Amino acid sequence: MIINLPETTTRDINKRLVQERDEGGAIALGRVLNLLIDAGAHDPEEAIAAANDASREHPCRVIVISKDTKQRSATLDAQIRLGGDAGASEVIVLRPSGELDDHLDTLVMPLLLPDAPIVTWWPFDVPSNPSEHPLGAMAQRRITDTSQVAKPPAELRKLSDVYVDGDTDLAWTRATLWRGLIAATLDQPPYEPVRRAVVVGESTHPSVDLMAAWLAQSLRCPVDVERLKDAPAITQVRLERASGDIVLDRPDGKTAALRQPNQPEHRIALPIRQLRECLAEELRRLDADDVYGEVLQKGLARIDA
Repeated sequence: MIINLPETTTRDINKRLVQERDEGGAIALGRVLNLLIDAGAHDPEEAIAAANDASREHPCRVIVISKDTKQRSATLDAQIRLGGDAGASEVIVLRPSGELDDHLDTLVMPLLLPDAPIVTWWPFDVPSNPSEHPLGAMAQRRITDTSQVAKPPAELRKLSDVYVDGDTDLAWTRATLWRGLIAATLDQPPYEPVRRAVVVGESTHPSVDLMAAWLAQSLRCPVDVERLKDAPAITQVRLERASGDIVLDRPDGKTAALRQPNQPEHRIALPIRQLRECLAEELRRLDADDVYGEVLQKGLARIDA
């Protein structure tokens, strides 16, 4: 169900939500958090679809801010999505224009579920300081996506200067499976130090930089980054040890080959992670991701830009 509310107010939006809840049985009792999506001037539909999929694991109230670039006066158009159009969530799409766009915190505050945690996600543009952004300041968790910006490696280093507990980035989440496989491999004998590590991947993909920074911070060894044009994100991680190299290779973005000394080659399904998977993973935790913070603040400094 989609309900359009042109030139409305947050009070009228709340009234309509209560009305639909009373008449149609749409309830918010099972919602576990508030998810704020700041889409800026971009089309928010992809982000809404990812939130709807993630909401099946994390039922929430989704409030989407999509800037109206056509209107000049201070007006608010809204849309309420319930039922099949909202997954397991209630989706409220706000399209503010004029001076309303300068007060996003006061705009969304009346629509928040009380006593529920707040997560803010910027699926496109990355704010200069997420924790001081009007929507980030009220959130327990702040999710950026540096893969969407023009210069991801430079943006990561900007974020490292303003990091506070609760910040994270979907470029970090996209490397979760790679980090898990590498960690599991190093937990097996022989327990030798890694002399050098190499991360190969797409020339500007931020997951490549974060993977290299994680290895540098965790292993305290030299880490080189080999950047390839048009590669499917991370394509290879190579760890050099005295007994031979450990190589995790995924040239096609779908299936990886794990090669280790004196062992047969293992084939592993390792497809590029979808947006909804990464968002669902980040919504599972509301505490600080200490490892990400350490990698962002210390690990990046250990690798060449």
